[in-house]
Amino acid sequence: MSLGDEHETSGGYGGTGQTRTRLPEGGGDLYGGTRRGGRSSSRSLVTVVGVVVLLIAAIAFANRGGGDSPSSDDSGDSPKAAATAPSGEKPVGSKSAGIPSGFAHDRQGAESAAANYAVALGSTGMFNKDSRHTIVDTIYTPAAAAELQGAMDKAYSADFLSKLGLDANGNPPQGSTFVSRTLPVGTKVEHFSSDSAKVAVWYMGLIGMSGEKSTDPVSTTWKTWTFDLQWTDGDWKISADTQKDGPAPVPGDDRAASSDEISKAVEEYGGFTYAR
Repeated sequence: MSLGDEHETSGGYGGTGQTRTRLPEGGGDLYGGTRRGGRSSSRSLVTVVGVVVLLIAAIAFANRGGGDSPSSDDSGDSPKAAATAPSGEKPVGSKSAGIPSGFAHDRQGAESAAANYAVALGSTGMFNKDSRHTIVDTIYTPAAAAELQGAMDKAYSADFLSKLGLDANGNPPQGSTFVSRTLPVGTKVEHFSSDSAKVAVWYMGLIGMSGEKSTDPVSTTWKTWTFDLQWTDGDWKISADTQKDGPAPVPGDDRAASSDEISKAVEEYGGFTYAR
């Protein structure tokens, strides 16, 4: 998926020209998103605004029948010639609530955390209240999560879900498959210190309803999601985040898959744990 309609780019991290590799992992989770977190009263306002902004793409999808990237002050450490070379570092050794956790306390760890958090926030789990609360509590700082939960509950109202073809619990009609996935393509660190980091994740999102009676087929969208991370309780957590459109490549000439093909692919192909 990708629910977010507005994103903010960028952040590269890691030592000289490292990129992340994707390590295959079991499950067939879907990815799509929501966002935000804040600390002060101003952060609180940003959080609420962010939730609304993040839902714009999904709302546009439901109704359609259908900024500039901050400059990095770590340019000397940004990926250059070897931008496609994997670091070889294992991203994490554990999971919390099914989400990768225990990221390294360094630049690579921050970048891996941002990529994996984008995946969690882009999943279909965000459309169910209980699983959404678990995701948010797991990957945001306590202060950010507390501010975000209520705003998200209002945003993911029964009326909003119905426009996507989902029931009040975020379930699709019988015989249909709701697809929402976030697929990170690259990451970049815009700021890094021992207790905070700002990392942008460029990703492709999938969102739509696959089924014989669906009038909103699964489509793609390209976004950049920027996370403010804090080192909290031994792991990287999100304190705030923003999104913006693009960069989007020129569409190819691939044949669009049938609804059955998409449903089957969603069931058969699992996700990844993303590493820098």
